[in-house]
Amino acid sequence: MRLNSGIFWVLLILATFVGLGDCFWPWPFVKKHKDNAPPTPPPPPKLSPVIFVPGDGGSQLDARLNKNNSPYFVCEKTHDWYNLWLDLEQLVIPMVYCWIDNVKLYYDKATRTTHNTPGVETRIPGWGDPEVVEWIDPTRNSAGAYFKDIANVLVDMGYVRRLNIHGAPYDFRKAPNENKQFFIDLKQLVEDTYEANNQSAVTFITHSMGSPMTLVFLQEQTLAWKNKYVRRQISLAGAWAGSIKAVKVFAMGDDLDSFALSAKILKAEQITHPSTAWLLPSPLFWKPSEVLAMTPSRNYTMAQLQDFFYDLDYMTGWEMRKDTMRYTQNFSPPDVELHCLYGDGIDTVERLQYKKSDISGETPKLIMGLGDGTVNQRSLRACQYWSGYSSSHINTLALQGVDHMKILAHPDVLKYVRTVMEQP
Repeated sequence: MRLNSGIFWVLLILATFVGLGDCFWPWPFVKKHKDNAPPTPPPPPKLSPVIFVPGDGGSQLDARLNKNNSPYFVCEKTHDWYNLWLDLEQLVIPMVYCWIDNVKLYYDKATRTTHNTPGVETRIPGWGDPEVVEWIDPTRNSAGAYFKDIANVLVDMGYVRRLNIHGAPYDFRKAPNENKQFFIDLKQLVEDTYEANNQSAVTFITHSMGSPMTLVFLQEQTLAWKNKYVRRQISLAGAWAGSIKAVKVFAMGDDLDSFALSAKILKAEQITHPSTAWLLPSPLFWKPSEVLAMTPSRNYTMAQLQDFFYDLDYMTGWEMRKDTMRYTQNFSPPDVELHCLYGDGIDTVERLQYKKSDISGETPKLIMGLGDGTVNQRSLRACQYWSGYSSSHINTLALQGVDHMKILAHPDVLKYVRTVMEQP
């Protein structure tokens, strides 16, 4: 039976008014949307999530004490978890002697690993939390500021802490051979951060020893994994090839650039760190004949580093050096986009000069060269070596007169980081 044309048009009008036209009537009778409907907003910019990897001394370190003995009567033997590094109040005499006993390591030649003083338990707090590497001192004393300024730049761009800004702290006293769990955890942190941020590849922002630590991590990953999960690495003052300053630490300690601290006192703790041995000059960037230290009767060259430790009466340093040489000798590229920023033009120790032939108890004179005040120029520039061996983009920037720590807050660096992170 056919409907006459009048009934047809009445039904069509009724269906349209009660909202049924779209359901029952095919094109061309489908209801049109209003022309003034607001357009769909564009998706927010895709931010590459950031993971900070700190350098030597760049992580907080907690301790718990249950000791039978202590070096002085003022030293506590028992204490629940507390901040061990960096608490500046513990670094003054006489408390510094208690601190040294709690933070130093003991080397086991049989296992080729280190352990704490008996009765001392340590932990690295705040895995994944950026604030534990933004501030090394949890009280937020200005002397303990670290990645703080860079993190604030990222927040101004729309980043959110613990969502797309993370920290990867580790026990900086130890070298890669004793930080295997760190590398496992770092890989998981990268993958979790990638998934939590709409499958966005991460950016590593690294400083000092954190740069070669990240290099070791990236060398252990497949190219397919890096292509998927890693967007880039921004390295600040990377100690890629070690530093003569590590030789200085074994010889005379380091005062941490503080007039209130004694290098000679701190040396007892500093020379127990395998990471210091790892940061000795790389044989790939220092020739065997180059002189590291000299006395009236002889020179100690790179090839004679073992003799240097023997005459210092600290062969443990040489044993730790042997444990870490495999990392020093592998300088294959990270195979990710790399931005290598560093300071230059600042006096940096290049050689030690002794007045006497017996070096075991003497404080040497420092012969200076160029670098950022901590890391030598050739080590800072070592990232340029990969330009001819990697298809990944590598950009380097030398900042004249910018020292090893101040680079973290330098205006040019903050501007550079912002510009790079604005790129998709």
